[in-house]
Amino acid sequence: MRNLIVSVAITTVLAVALTACSSTDPLAERFGGHTEPGYVSQSGSISEFPLGSRGEPVTFVDLTTDLGTMVSSDDYIGEVLVVNFWYAACPPCRVEAPDLARLSAQFDGKGASFLGINIYDGPESSMAFARTFDIPYPSIIDRDSGLARLAFAGHAPPSAVPTTLVVDKQGRVAARFLGLIEAPAALDTIIRELIDEEL
Repeated sequence: MRNLIVSVAITTVLAVALTACSSTDPLAERFGGHTEPGYVSQSGSISEFPLGSRGEPVTFVDLTTDLGTMVSSDDYIGEVLVVNFWYAACPPCRVEAPDLARLSAQFDGKGASFLGINIYDGPESSMAFARTFDIPYPSIIDRDSGLARLAFAGHAPPSAVPTTLVVDKQGRVAARFLGLIEAPAALDTIIRELIDEEL
């Protein structure tokens, strides 16, 4: 019985830690030290797909964002789109958030857009995360429908969160980062190359 009580107490403490959000962000700090229990990192895996092997364009229609707006894949045709799969209590998502925010601001109006796909949270939690990390772009709320994940099936493994995809100007996945983006400069370079790419 004592073991059960201790186990419940530990589980409760971990649950509170995973949902807590503070300016010092201890979750992100713990992940940075690779001490987050139960997290299996697939960080550092970058795949690029040559022009002739990108497959069909990814399509989605009228999916609702945390801002309450609707987005479709057609909204991004003609520009590069960076798609980040995430959720608020994911430690590496918190680590990479400032880099994604910075890159989004850097490329705003210069041929690339960013879009989040929040796989677990509701709009309130998603927006709280955006305020904490100054995320300037919307996130699709995919918790209930799963339609965004379905649209990108085969490109974003459900077990690897975060995953970041870079979609070319025709809507085809051109690059994939599994896990934490450890080299934001690599993402920056891929975005620039795709903006300049002649299709």
